[in-house]
Amino acid sequence: MSLEIENLEVRYGATRALRDVTCRVAEGEVLALIGANGAGKSTLLRAVAGVTPPRAGTIRVLGEDTSRRCAHEMARRGLRLVPEGRHLFDELTVAENLWMGAYRCRRETERNSAQLERVFELFPVLREFTGRRAGMLSGGQQQMVAIGRALMGRPRVLLLDEPSLGLAPRYVAQIMDVVGGLAADGITVVIAEQNASAALRSADRGIVLSNGRITHSGPARALLEGEDVSRHYLGVGADDGTRAGEPRRLTFALDRLDV
Repeated sequence: MSLEIENLEVRYGATRALRDVTCRVAEGEVLALIGANGAGKSTLLRAVAGVTPPRAGTIRVLGEDTSRRCAHEMARRGLRLVPEGRHLFDELTVAENLWMGAYRCRRETERNSAQLERVFELFPVLREFTGRRAGMLSGGQQQMVAIGRALMGRPRVLLLDEPSLGLAPRYVAQIMDVVGGLAADGITVVIAEQNASAALRSADRGIVLSNGRITHSGPARALLEGEDVSRHYLGVGADDGTRAGEPRRLTFALDRLDV
């Protein structure tokens, strides 16, 4: 297993943000995290990435107990987090931002060049803008740079926090296509998304978080077609004339979903 989480608990002061969270993600698998506002999706990603230490429970990444490892140690272990908001270096060019992702292995010139080509294969538009300042790009292009920068570190586990937030539909489709195809590179992906339908359609499995607990889990397709998940997280009501699996599911209510 690439990622194993057992009985995880995270607190912010007296507030329990996560409790009794247990899940496993295999190598090359895409796991979608969905849930309502404040459900704990981002907290779970931050805990796995070593940004927010857990109060209790165990996290194993690539077979090693990393429950008490900090973020830079997790990066050395082959894990990358793409946070909400992208956090690019706006004054640097696209190429410079991408190369920053390979800083830890900067002396491996040949492998880094090959990885850069892989990023351009995944996001062809970035090749056209290598000399442009990142701050001058559209939101969708910036998100591609953020994901590309993480991929430059050749991660084995990739955590994505709200990659579609605020993006035009065409960019959402491109990014989700890439996410769904990363298994070909042997990368394990965990994606927390407000666009629950798009995330589940790109994933192998899904988890629904509510008030810091897992309430539903299973194959992504089964969650998409399940009546309870559709009603609460995909905006499909029992009285709107639609059924699980119909196209109407794409018109979910964004205001029910968050980080």
